[in-house]
Amino acid sequence: MKRHVVGTGLLMLFPLALGGLIGYNMGHSVAESGPSAEQPSIGTGAVWTSAREAAGDSNQETIARSRRTAITRAVAQASDAVVGINVLEMRQVRGLSPWGDDPFFRHFFGDQVYTQQVQELGSGFLISPDGYILTNDHVAGNATQITVTMVGGKKFEAQLVGSDMLSDIALLKIDGKDLPYLPLGSSEDVIIGEWVIALGNPFGLFEVNDKPTVTVGVVSATAMNLRAQEGRVYRGMIQTDAAINSGNSGGPLINSLGEVIGVNAVIYTPNQGNIGLGFAIPITRVKTILDALKRYGKVEREFWTGLSVQAVDRRIARYFGLDQVRGVIITRIAAKSPAERGGFRVEDIILEARGERIDDEYTLIAILDEAQEGEEIPLTVFRSGKTLQLKLRLERRTT
Repeated sequence: MKRHVVGTGLLMLFPLALGGLIGYNMGHSVAESGPSAEQPSIGTGAVWTSAREAAGDSNQETIARSRRTAITRAVAQASDAVVGINVLEMRQVRGLSPWGDDPFFRHFFGDQVYTQQVQELGSGFLISPDGYILTNDHVAGNATQITVTMVGGKKFEAQLVGSDMLSDIALLKIDGKDLPYLPLGSSEDVIIGEWVIALGNPFGLFEVNDKPTVTVGVVSATAMNLRAQEGRVYRGMIQTDAAINSGNSGGPLINSLGEVIGVNAVIYTPNQGNIGLGFAIPITRVKTILDALKRYGKVEREFWTGLSVQAVDRRIARYFGLDQVRGVIITRIAAKSPAERGGFRVEDIILEARGERIDDEYTLIAILDEAQEGEEIPLTVFRSGKTLQLKLRLERRTT
């Protein structure tokens, strides 16, 4: 960008400078016919100075315009809706026994477990003018007290409306009206390589400056499935190289239109620092649970399927004529279960769920865990050498 701006300036300066030189030479030619040929006329010097000033003003205007980009406009639109979150929570902490590290006493008496109040910092963002705030469950899901700091330093006590550990999303509420908020975009049409912006409260800097920190990068990858962590399932994640650090959790990842496309949640830090591997929960997934959090304070997942499955190995794949080793085979179907009503059979091989390839039973379980009671999950099934499209309705067990 800087090289382009300088280049533009040179192109603009060149014709103006050229015009100034022509004016000087013309004045010098006229002066040679007069009494003194050694000094240029005062008039031609003024022309040169005026041209140079005009060129400078024009160049400054060009640079000023070039500094205003889609990124700076998106940041200006979004910043006021980003908040810092200060949380107090009670945690059980395991400490050393009164006998210290003595292995004899530790073997018989173990370590002490006690409750300790812990302070945590995170990020969030307003999603409505009446004060609803999105953040991560691991930021505020277990909070006993939540303080939200707005841009400018105004503080609010927030209430935890609802939280879902599995998706790592929490919904907070503060009292207010006509508050700034961010529009929720779509994560379905995210483009790999497009510019994205992460805003938040890394290392508690929001508490110091009363405004969010901004980092910029691109979408590095989409639909990234990460290993489950502490009961949280991170699937279909948006990967970005925008710097996301400790304290950024719960902040928005926005596109250059200022729309939220993800909630920053996970960083990969093998050396305890940012290496350009950050992950955001796709906003389309977040939207599917927001209504449940508002209504019930949780996502209802007390459903059953009636299926028992195991991963397909080489022997099973060869026996049933699969061209590659993948999927799970149904080993049992409970009577009067959703699976039975859905038309599934023992020895059916499930290849895909919701259009996602199934490699083993853990993949299928993770996909079902994301769902809610009452949903119908489309499954691609291999049966007798043919593929079928079936639906599995997730129902609450009644007996």
